[in-house]
Amino acid sequence: MPDDPILLLSYVNTELRDFYPDLGSFCEDKGVSEQELRGKLRGISYEYDKNLNRFV
Repeated sequence: MPDDPILLLSYVNTELRDFYPDLGSFCEDKGVSEQELRGKLRGISYEYDKNLNRFV
């Protein structure tokens, strides 16, 4: 996964849109911490919206 937060945002949202029903499934499949991922994207003012299944 990309280290750059902007690239990470794009990557995660694309994966969520195309392959995963929710963030938990994505994190489990990729072997990443949901809290850590949320923290990285919170750092650039993005939060996960479960209704939209994307970071906004």
